[in-house]
Amino acid sequence: MPSQKALVRRPSPRLAEGLVTHIEREKVDVDLAVEQWEAYAEALRTHGWETVEVDAADDCPDSVFVEDTVVVFRNVALISRPGAESRRGETAGVEEAVARLGCSVNWVWEPGTLDGGDILKVGDTVYVGRGGRTNAAGVQQLRAAFEPLGARVVAVPVSKVLHLKSAVTALPDGTVIGHEPLVDTPSLFPRFLPVPEESGAHVVLLGGAKLLMAASAPKTAELLADLGHEPVLVDISEFEKLEGCVTCLSVRLRELYV
Repeated sequence: MPSQKALVRRPSPRLAEGLVTHIEREKVDVDLAVEQWEAYAEALRTHGWETVEVDAADDCPDSVFVEDTVVVFRNVALISRPGAESRRGETAGVEEAVARLGCSVNWVWEPGTLDGGDILKVGDTVYVGRGGRTNAAGVQQLRAAFEPLGARVVAVPVSKVLHLKSAVTALPDGTVIGHEPLVDTPSLFPRFLPVPEESGAHVVLLGGAKLLMAASAPKTAELLADLGHEPVLVDISEFEKLEGCVTCLSVRLRELYV
């Protein structure tokens, strides 16, 4: 059976020091963030996902955003080389976690940079955001790692947000959704559905029609429910202050056969 495992990582006590690039810095309530993280992990478990907790990285403020540290296609894990140098200490613990789960492990090497938040997988198509955190060498190394496995890698410009998945994610049928003012080139996606809120662009596919979404996007939740989906809302307000969203708080492993 294919797996339903999700890597998660407890917030650092230094979370409030996390990087902010495209929004104004706001005060982060770390205690509330921990409560929200626990509720997020519980929502995954409630909907059939086994959470695998990566060893904490307390000296790395952004380490809760575990998705940025690795990209997994089939059973191959590509350990990222984050575009922000201050985040490169986050990858070691994730490398250990995916190796324990039986992944074949590859790495992005200098001069390449790549953040997992820049990767959107839709079937065998792997969209990679080329922008602030992922460079051309990183895109080339992603192609070298995954194209031999049957992936079709498509590079997408990203200039208005931190990561590609800050702008777009995809519904179970492959339709890409995004808040249009923040999407550089919607026409690159075969099917694109605009949504009314920035945080509404971010969904995690829980299985079936269920979509994990931020509580800050009620209009989008209503739109998607009207289209037959089942939104599962979680409050991640403290992470949104650091440009975080529902996708970057976990790494979903769907294709590990165990």
